[in-house]
Amino acid sequence: MRATTRPPALSRAIIAAVAACAWIGAAEAGAEKAAVFPIEMNDPGATYGARTRPADAKKLTLVTDELRNALKAQSGVEVIDTAPAAKEVEQKGPLYKCNGCADDIAKGLGADLTVTGYAQRGANQIFNLNVTIAEAATGKLIRGGQVTVRADDDNTWAHAMRWLVKNRLLAEPLPAKP
Repeated sequence: MRATTRPPALSRAIIAAVAACAWIGAAEAGAEKAAVFPIEMNDPGATYGARTRPADAKKLTLVTDELRNALKAQSGVEVIDTAPAAKEVEQKGPLYKCNGCADDIAKGLGADLTVTGYAQRGANQIFNLNVTIAEAATGKLIRGGQVTVRADDDNTWAHAMRWLVKNRLLAEPLPAKP
């Protein structure tokens, strides 16, 4: 009876493939989950109870989508759906000034990270776009950044969010999950 052996190159290839699959599975299992809440509007000149203008709401949706897509593509975090908590967000919001309520909502959604942001109207064509990333469990701020938007059109807003993510939020990799 003759023993069969695999050529050494084939054995190494199989071992490398198995190791790669194990690494990918571990990376996916260890990926942090981020609750990226919708970007809100802070308009100091608005009268009490005023709703966000439709044109502003469109831009806020645009930059929220840009933020979610950029975090997913560039940092490897798993962006979880925040829609199931929409009613709670509406009741407790605005999240940028609710003293940590966003972290509690994010924990309830199963997130490791809480991502919140707001656009502050400075003048008719000038906005400050602010975003923070915090640990959902502790509320500890991990990253934050701000960029000024000097034109009120979709392309400028989208570019501003992409710049903010690249140059402030993800200038260095996010800390690994403990």
